[in-house]
Amino acid sequence: MMYMRFNDRIWSMMRKIPKGKVTSYKELAMSLNCNAYRAVGNACRNNPYAPEVPCHRVVKSNGDIGGFGGEMDGKKVEEKKRLLKKEGVTVKNGKVVDFEKILFKFK
Repeated sequence: MMYMRFNDRIWSMMRKIPKGKVTSYKELAMSLNCNAYRAVGNACRNNPYAPEVPCHRVVKSNGDIGGFGGEMDGKKVEEKKRLLKKEGVTVKNGKVVDFEKILFKFK
């Protein structure tokens, strides 16, 4: 039960990430006053509401795009890149360009 409540909270936070912005697993965890970065990743991987709940906008804290749908490379990661590009986010060599400028931080 606690697991689902955590995921629901993460999915709710992801809804706040605007198009053209990204956030990190770390930022999401910090928004809930915890450091459960891997649990945030699991919530993203298990997101049943994608793309309406935009887990594709969540990347690693160093700007690497990370995985998508449980994949670290392959077709699903290409889909993440495509969705980000469609929203105006540039990815080059697996990293978000101008990461610090487009990083969405929760208040």
